[in-house]
Amino acid sequence: MAAEYGREIEVTHDIGADQTSRRSAAGFGVTLDPDGSLPHEAYAEFGGVPRVSVRLYPDDDALITVEGVEYHDVPRDDVPTFLRSVFGGLAHVRTRRFPPAAWLVVPLPGDRTYKEHLTVGLLTPWLNSRIR
Repeated sequence: MAAEYGREIEVTHDIGADQTSRRSAAGFGVTLDPDGSLPHEAYAEFGGVPRVSVRLYPDDDALITVEGVEYHDVPRDDVPTFLRSVFGGLAHVRTRRFPPAAWLVVPLPGDRTYKEHLTVGLLTPWLNSRIR
């Protein structure tokens, strides 16, 4: 994905139940889940604008952050399409004048969208450039 859009990427990996962020209940030195599997979590940070990071959890979902806006529980299968929408210029900010409100909308194929509320006064230059 990074090469496709000419972006630098930095990736870190956490392997083992004692290392992954959602396995806080694991005992000291425990690396396996109760079923014997080895959980793997990855964090990828993309360079350039917009600032995008992705944390892939062992539970087949992800946390995607775009310019500080967090999208929780995105299914892992939707991550590539989500990123293509953001990097391809389809993501946009929808606003309402009264009462003032804004949302970052990321459309996906099949008339699906991810939408998160924004604080109107704290929009970054990239978010301001995406207002429709």
